[in-house]
Amino acid sequence: MSAVPPSHPLDRPIWSALTTRQRPLAEGGGVALRYPVAVAPFADVVDLSPESFAALGAMLSGSEMAVLFTPDAVTAPADFKLLLAETAEQMIGTPAECSLSGVGIVTLGAADVPAMMGLVELTKPGPFGTRTHELGTFLGIRVDGELVAMTGERMRPGNYTEMTAVCVHPDHRGRGYAQALLSAVARQIVARGEIPFLHVFTGNASAIALYRRQGMAIRRRLHVTVLQRPE
Repeated sequence: MSAVPPSHPLDRPIWSALTTRQRPLAEGGGVALRYPVAVAPFADVVDLSPESFAALGAMLSGSEMAVLFTPDAVTAPADFKLLLAETAEQMIGTPAECSLSGVGIVTLGAADVPAMMGLVELTKPGPFGTRTHELGTFLGIRVDGELVAMTGERMRPGNYTEMTAVCVHPDHRGRGYAQALLSAVARQIVARGEIPFLHVFTGNASAIALYRRQGMAIRRRLHVTVLQRPE
């Protein structure tokens, strides 16, 4: 992993976000940064030196995790516990406009966190904490009062905004909810003069195909590394 600054803000989206538009959320110092634990487990280091990893480790306690998105594979010091080493496709573009007749899209807030957490637990779209909704606008669809689908905004590196938490209740899939929510979130991002992007694990072929059908394209592949300090 090259030292900062990255050649493009999306090559190291976590570092870029925490040193630009989401700087007020950044915890840490010059060589290691992370989001507050309740917001997101994402972190990054300025380089692969022992000093950078020591600074990252000093910010972790108990079972806390550090999730890194980097251009190259990460080899952490032996005192870290490696929980995951996968790759993800970084996709960019504005999903095609999609609306559903008779289905209302609502803006979600703090009062909706229990329902949001319940949907995340059921569908496993990725990390989502009690304060993740503070990162941007989250939109949802309710059926008979139950939250059955949602999508929102997360990292904000440079002039880019990440779409995240794309999830639909298993009993309500196949109705176009994900496409409609992606379209709605993307339109809000573009209206602010920003560029939408998202991340999806390389092995999730169905999701990649969906996003491609929506008009998004793979920009590059990133390495996703999840680290934890030993107990």
